[in-house]
Amino acid sequence: QVQLVESGGGLVQAGGSLRLSCRASGRTFNSYTYDMGWFRQAPGKERDFVATITRSRGNTYYADSVKGRFTISRDHVKNTVYLQMNSLQPEDTAVYYCAADASDRGSHWEYWGKGTLVTVAS
Repeated sequence: QVQLVESGGGLVQAGGSLRLSCRASGRTFNSYTYDMGWFRQAPGKERDFVATITRSRGNTYYADSVKGRFTISRDHVKNTVYLQMNSLQPEDTAVYYCAADASDRGSHWEYWGKGTLVTVAS
């Protein structure tokens, strides 16, 4: 029903920056009804929460590991969520996934993108 497509990944040197984008589409998609989140999965590791932005007020939350370096934002008109990543380090290397949550209680990330690879070279 809802499709999420990430873009913006690539190879960057340590200390550099990247901006990831995730565009949502769907016949009945209403951006204001979805919390949006970013997750990442490094090789051989579990998928971890990175950041989320709420559906209406736009409140943001971050994993401690990225706080102060990453910024999540969204554009409801464009149905797009962004992740600005600064001061990237090799430990940030991972496949980054976008997810959408329409639940009204708790978290239920029912839609996921296929991911975009971020590689940070030392």
